[in-house]
Amino acid sequence: MTSQDIRTKFLEFFKSKSHLIVPSAPMVTKDDPTLMFVNSGMAPFKEYFLGNNTPKSNRIADTQKCLRVSGKHNDLEEVGYDTYHHTLFEMLGNWSFGDYFKKEAIAWAWELLTEVYGIDKDILYVTVFEGSDDADKLPMDQEAYELWKTIIPEDRILMGNKKDNFWEMGEQGPCGPCSEIHVDIRSAEEKAKIDGKDLVNKDHPQVVEIWNLVFMQYNRRADKSLENLPNKHIDTGMGFERLCMVLQGVTSNYDTDVFTPIIREIEAITNTDYGKDEKIDVAIRVIADHVRAVAFSIADGQLPSNTTRGYVIRRILRRAVRYGFTFLNKKDPFIYRLVDVLTKKMGNAFPELKTQKQLIENVIKEEEQSFLRKLEQGLVLLNRIVENAESKEISGSKVFELKDTYGFPEDLTELILREQGYTYNTGEFERKLKEQQGRGREASELKLDDWTVLLDDEEQEFIGYDALEADVRIVRYRKVSTKKEGEMYQLVFNLTPFYAEGGGQVGDKGYLQDTNGDVLYILDTKKENNVIIHLTKDLPKRLNDNFKAVVDAKQRFRTECNHTATHLLHQALREVLGTHVEQKGSAVHSKHLRFDFSHFSKLTVEELRDVENFVNARIDGKLPLEEQRSVPKTQAIADGAMSLFGEKYGDTVRTIRFGKSIELCGGTHVKNTADIWHFKIVSEGATAAGIRRIEAITYDAVKDFYFENNRAYFEIRDLLNNTKEPVKAVKALQDENADLKKQIEHLLKDKAKNVKGELKNEIDEVNGVNFIAKKVDLDAAGIKDLCFELGGEVNNLFALFGANTNGKAILSCYISKQLVAEKDLNAGQIVRELGKYIQGGGGGQPFFATAGGKNPSGIDEALEKARDYI
Repeated sequence: MTSQDIRTKFLEFFKSKSHLIVPSAPMVTKDDPTLMFVNSGMAPFKEYFLGNNTPKSNRIADTQKCLRVSGKHNDLEEVGYDTYHHTLFEMLGNWSFGDYFKKEAIAWAWELLTEVYGIDKDILYVTVFEGSDDADKLPMDQEAYELWKTIIPEDRILMGNKKDNFWEMGEQGPCGPCSEIHVDIRSAEEKAKIDGKDLVNKDHPQVVEIWNLVFMQYNRRADKSLENLPNKHIDTGMGFERLCMVLQGVTSNYDTDVFTPIIREIEAITNTDYGKDEKIDVAIRVIADHVRAVAFSIADGQLPSNTTRGYVIRRILRRAVRYGFTFLNKKDPFIYRLVDVLTKKMGNAFPELKTQKQLIENVIKEEEQSFLRKLEQGLVLLNRIVENAESKEISGSKVFELKDTYGFPEDLTELILREQGYTYNTGEFERKLKEQQGRGREASELKLDDWTVLLDDEEQEFIGYDALEADVRIVRYRKVSTKKEGEMYQLVFNLTPFYAEGGGQVGDKGYLQDTNGDVLYILDTKKENNVIIHLTKDLPKRLNDNFKAVVDAKQRFRTECNHTATHLLHQALREVLGTHVEQKGSAVHSKHLRFDFSHFSKLTVEELRDVENFVNARIDGKLPLEEQRSVPKTQAIADGAMSLFGEKYGDTVRTIRFGKSIELCGGTHVKNTADIWHFKIVSEGATAAGIRRIEAITYDAVKDFYFENNRAYFEIRDLLNNTKEPVKAVKALQDENADLKKQIEHLLKDKAKNVKGELKNEIDEVNGVNFIAKKVDLDAAGIKDLCFELGGEVNNLFALFGANTNGKAILSCYISKQLVAEKDLNAGQIVRELGKYIQGGGGGQPFFATAGGKNPSGIDEALEKARDYI
């Protein structure tokens, strides 16, 4: 049975049980601050479990892309070393929101596994929650036990502890006992030696959990106590890759047809054989796994970067590159070449791989090239550390610096050091790493109190498209605190005119006024699990009062100008550059906008001008806003509305049209393009391979821009004696400056020749070496010329020159190549050591090197110490 058949049978089975089949949500979470990526099948449905939204059906089934590389669920370091952990994996799941419960979930799971998939009943074991004696005092899940007894022999129903058989969404929120289904695919000989039930949950690679049935019946409060949920829910998750392993009769996930096409391609590209050498096998498994995680992340809108989610993706990709570099001897980019076979294998189930294929390949290739350059740089730095080492144990701080600053992995450092007979101080390295991780955790740690409910209001209404103020009541509130922001409060209203951050648009600011006229400022508005949350520094004095909620109209209007401009800009780019252009992200603020898009090259001056002119023509055309709410998505797409990659849309959508520009959008906009006044691009550049970024301004920001430019223009004219042609005048100054520089260079060279004649008379012979250490009045280029001219005329020369140039210290060391070879002297090492006297450092080649520092007063002492080397 192919993996495609296995996936299809699962979905068809639950469709026959009246489940609505929904597509996988994007892996990159949009409005859940507790998650960077979807890490379980239930994550996209949190708002339903929390009661913040109503699902389209009380029964849902899907296959969900998941990524586990950070936080509580982090499998990254196991990936490659065993055969069943992955960064990206598919989770097959069926869900009940207040509909069926344990009886149906257990019966259907057994029916699917044994009757539809035909798994031998005798190789299956199940676990049931045994209860807990801790503060929760939870009873054993007797109901689940009794249900399983009707299906499977009691000796294969095992008791599971709280760690394995009580599932929690997080520190707070819905939770409940669970039943895991495990499979034993060992050989008959192995089964005869050890009973399978003794290996359940013992990390045996052939006795693994394949399905977890979670019975959501409690809510975990902030004080850690449990309360019953109003409705009971079912949340199941089955590992697709493990299921394929079982059904395809292999003992490793990597031997299934999910991975074998990728592995064969890696073998072909790297000229290696999988299955003959464990180190090579681990490297191939790492790469096969990681390319999936990176490709799906990019397809869902997350590019590698140096911050948060982007850093996680960059780290995964670099781990793959490093394994190829170290164990497969690949010193050039190759992982991007695997995207083609991945797309052919999974593109039908996940069409985003097909639509984003070129972008995925471009981004991965550029990231590979960049990191390979860093690896080369790291090797040079590591060699310098070894050269200067005073013992066979390298400082752990140095190894940490290589990792933290240059991205050079510590295990690669350890491997290279070991080959040269060195070790490093692992304790010191671990301390540095923990300090860094601790700082990151403290800065980002979010503490949440429980919600205090003031009013029973299940549905919160957003009225901000039509009004900027409203009479509201506070429905609930809670205190939140972080190291960065301190204590704040989150308020939820029964209705709100405040737009919550989303779709690239910032959240509204404004104020809340009570009946006594007291004002409380709203600092930001966000959406969490479908709830609009207003952030304040304090609570109102009278929480049950009636309030007037007022949006900052000026900021909202500026933001709307910029948001509408992004739509016009998108249209302009597709018109000027071609229909291959797709939006890849945006940030809409009140003062400026940022727009990322797919394009293969830098925009020319003419193209930028054409884009600006196109947008401004639509502004001058005074195009009215045509808004449609609650339009069927299929109809909107048929009408030509553009949807954005990585966004999650419902069955009904909102469309925004200005002339021929029409997009699916939930943000706020001006009523007429004339309101924008003018559009001005202020920068254009690359953010990743095939991704360009335009930053622009509108409305009064453009007025300020032109005012500042006009002021600068008149100041320049004034400096140029009010010339009528300032451009020609500046060009003349540049030409004159270039001529003067050439003259100065010639004068300095002549000066160096004169100095050379004087210095030759000051050379001393020390231990058969012609030695000179002298302070000179030359710049760095002049000193270099002096060194090489002296070196051409004087044999066995050791020269060290110092200079003070504009308050900066320079040291330059020249050693004849014969001396370098005979006396084992190294100019680079010498200037690094002498650089401490000028509070600086440097390096170079063994025969010539320079150092710079900020302490010119140390030059004389450095020159005195030079004699010690010979």
